[in-house]
Amino acid sequence: MRALLWLVLLFLLATLLALLAGGNQAVVTVYWSPTQAIDLSLNLVVAVIVGLFLLGFALLRGVQILSSLPLQAQRWRTHQKERAMHGYLRDAMSYQIAGRYGRARTAAGKALEQDEGLYGRPDPAQPAETESDQTKAGHAAAPAPAYRMQMRTLAHNLMADSSQGMLDAEWRDTCQARAEQEARLIHGGAAAETREGLLLRSVRRALDSHQPDKALQLLDQLPQGATRRIVALRYRLRAAQQQGDVQQALHTARALVRHKAFSPLAGQALIQQLAADWLRSAHDVEQLQQHWRALAAQERSVPAIALAAAERLQLLGGSPAQASHWLLPVWEQLAISPEALNPVQRQSVVLMLGDSLGSLELDWQQRIEQASQRHPQQAELQYLYGLVCLQRQQPDSARQWLEQALPRLQQVPALRRKAWMVLAQLAEQRADTTAALEAWKQAAITSA
Repeated sequence: MRALLWLVLLFLLATLLALLAGGNQAVVTVYWSPTQAIDLSLNLVVAVIVGLFLLGFALLRGVQILSSLPLQAQRWRTHQKERAMHGYLRDAMSYQIAGRYGRARTAAGKALEQDEGLYGRPDPAQPAETESDQTKAGHAAAPAPAYRMQMRTLAHNLMADSSQGMLDAEWRDTCQARAEQEARLIHGGAAAETREGLLLRSVRRALDSHQPDKALQLLDQLPQGATRRIVALRYRLRAAQQQGDVQQALHTARALVRHKAFSPLAGQALIQQLAADWLRSAHDVEQLQQHWRALAAQERSVPAIALAAAERLQLLGGSPAQASHWLLPVWEQLAISPEALNPVQRQSVVLMLGDSLGSLELDWQQRIEQASQRHPQQAELQYLYGLVCLQRQQPDSARQWLEQALPRLQQVPALRRKAWMVLAQLAEQRADTTAALEAWKQAAITSA
């Protein structure tokens, strides 16, 4: 449709020009000294003037094109070399993610060679030029682009990563130092991000080399906003774990969970593991109590954490009453729904309460009795209530509850062994030697 409109417009112009020129009878008389005169048609004069103008314009345009050919040729050669340089850089990135570290380092080195062949070696004392600076200076031959130092920094960083993969520490440090040196010359919108990214990559290489102290020093060099990023927090968590600083690891893990860096289950498992390790690292009862008070109330109610604290307190010779107080939230979960705890956790709770039952308050006996009545088919609770009956000087009831629990304690050898031992002691008190020997035999078989 557009072509048809242009064709109609051309026909209209041609018609108008024919009408004007066909009916134009004007004559231009040119007097030639001294007495000669030449009559020329006005149409011819106008045509000659227009023709001379077009010819002059064409000659000027041709001269301009011819004079710009060397510059265009230079730009073409520069463009080709830049394409080759960028191609080497892309190849280096592809080799890097594919694990071909030797080829990646070679390709990145070729990209730097192309850059130096185009623009020469960069002078650290001279800041990188912006495009406006280049325009004002009138550079005619291969002006260095504003992104040059950023590209060189990325190439050196690729070489450092590849050297890290090849376990070439000397060349890695050299490339890393060059990248840091040239990153200082970057200007523009991505300058800060490039320098921060370079620091984070250096942190990762330090962690891969098991140098947590160096990694933490590099993380401290980041701006305040960058230290709160998820990647920086992950690196800080990893460094704290390598250092064995469980408290710092726990603090960082909490921040990561708040930032939703993990799935809910993974974050919960990580917090539980770190909190339990922190409690197990306590060297005395006072330090353990300090660690326990530093935990959040929600964390103290987690079975894995509370069990770790109670076990550590028992190992350090702490008060059983204190341990039972820490286990109270866990016991409440067990009393409501035994399936809320896994079998190992249920066994640990029952073992610790059973071993310290004599030093616990009477309230605990009532709690155990109520739980066993609420869940009569739960073998661990039956075993524990049997010990309560024994504590109350009710040997017949104790034997009854323990014997009921034994068939369902096949998967809990520790409780089964203790139940047989208690039954053996009860049989000895009754002077039933046969039953006592059989109970001790079963306890020995369970231990084996």
